[in-house]
Amino acid sequence: MIFINREKLTATLRAHRDSPDIKVLTGVRRCGKSTLLAHYAQSLAHDGVPTSNIFSRRFDAFDIPIGYDAQALHADLAAAMSAAAPGPFYVFLDEIQDVPGWEHVARRLHTRDDTDVYITGSNARLLSGELATYLTGRYVTIPVYPLSFAEYRNYRTSDGASEPVDLLFSQYMQFGGMPGLFVTGLPDERKATEILTAVYESVVMKDVAKRYGIRDIATLEKLSRYLFSTSANLFSVNNVVKALKGAGANATFTTIDNQIDALEKAFIIYSAEQARVRGKELLRPQRKYYPVDNGLRNLATGFTGADRGAQLEGIVFMELKRRGYEVSIGTMPGGEIDFIARNNTELQYIQVTLNMTEEQTRSRELAPLQRLNDAFPRLVLTLDWYSEGVTKEGIRIRNVIDWLCE
Repeated sequence: MIFINREKLTATLRAHRDSPDIKVLTGVRRCGKSTLLAHYAQSLAHDGVPTSNIFSRRFDAFDIPIGYDAQALHADLAAAMSAAAPGPFYVFLDEIQDVPGWEHVARRLHTRDDTDVYITGSNARLLSGELATYLTGRYVTIPVYPLSFAEYRNYRTSDGASEPVDLLFSQYMQFGGMPGLFVTGLPDERKATEILTAVYESVVMKDVAKRYGIRDIATLEKLSRYLFSTSANLFSVNNVVKALKGAGANATFTTIDNQIDALEKAFIIYSAEQARVRGKELLRPQRKYYPVDNGLRNLATGFTGADRGAQLEGIVFMELKRRGYEVSIGTMPGGEIDFIARNNTELQYIQVTLNMTEEQTRSRELAPLQRLNDAFPRLVLTLDWYSEGVTKEGIRIRNVIDWLCE
């Protein structure tokens, strides 16, 4: 199996090594959490940690007995600890949400000296419910997403090959960055369809329908594919309900609202809410929804390559999430700012467009940024290589591929 080195995530894990907090890796299924955790565990052995001091379990694996629960996990841990050598003991629990009562074991592990605990989960309920109840303030969250373009590019050029960066980005834009796409080489449309369909069905059935008891699978599938294919459009839940009813779905406001929430908790979609840049707050803000990976959007549209502007916007949105920003949509009289990105006291305004070569497009994209009167950075990201620079108002125009590879 091909291992794709994810240096930033590995460095984050190493930075938290031997800290008292439980490390919680969260993200959509098959985004690389399990592989990341397995290789990090192997790196500890290479650092000299005795194998007897590394306890690792993957709970969605075939060899885990049916009915395995917290009591069985506690017994296995106790046996491993009694046979361990002196020194720190490392615990890796992968897809822990599949073990009933796991949170009680995690709480006891946290009270044990010299025990370094890492867990992964594919549902935000892991944090909002079980984990938060038993480990308030005793864990650190490490989000894991599909491959960024920088990671994808590094993987594609790791053997010394030099492919044009525009071609690499075109492939990334079409198929996305789910690591499973590259296990046996580069994907074509047929292979990408098979793999991404398997990812999609696994998430929808295991992490959404089963976990939340959703029986109307047909409506759930129509909803998810609708949100994927119309990403980067502003919606209210009422808008979505009307659209799905028009497509023959059995949709009510409560049903759709709950299903959207479940899809977000499974990390397969993310949302950005409207926010007023100036003036009164919006009373009923709308949202944009983005799939966690561009390949899923294109899967929903049959890889037609349509709406490349929306695809590019989704790639930028997910990159901002990777970089730790909270992202909203800027609304102001006479225009919209694609993204307002906040990280603590840092804030920046971002527009995303395929190109800036036509004067009409350039004026449209710059106008909302020109009307801002604060001192926060203003940025336009474009696939256009010829428009880079800084306007007289201080708005920076950058090629999006360069920005993604920072």
